[in-house]
Amino acid sequence: MSSGFETRIVDLLNHHRILTLATLRPDGWPQATIIGYANDGLAIYFMIGRDSQKFANIARDPRVSIAIGDDTQEPAAITGLSMSARVAEVADEAERTHALARFAGRYREYAAFLQIDRTVTALMRARPEYVSILDYSKGFGHADLVQIDASAI
Repeated sequence: MSSGFETRIVDLLNHHRILTLATLRPDGWPQATIIGYANDGLAIYFMIGRDSQKFANIARDPRVSIAIGDDTQEPAAITGLSMSARVAEVADEAERTHALARFAGRYREYAAFLQIDRTVTALMRARPEYVSILDYSKGFGHADLVQIDASAI
């Protein structure tokens, strides 16, 4: 992946705070949910309830799709990301502390919610493997497809 693509992806991740997460239900239907996230470079962190359908779906199949974008009045101004990623729960204490600090910096208004009870809430990390960088200024529907070495994230 070129550094230009990585910079563009990280810039878009840094610009937004909400993503749509699609997981696969046991019956084969996708389930899409809007959630808040924090990122550190290409690593995307989010929190979900352990008793949620999302958590059960991810526990069964860690492959997810993620979409990030804005609403705009001008079609040529449409930008965003669409990605395939694998998700795992963050178990390492240093990474947990780091990820929660990223959340605190991004969501200052929700600081009280960041004291998560691990028995109720899981801190998850998504590692993108394929990313479509949407940029309609380059033409209607234009997207650059980028493959990422997720092991480096």
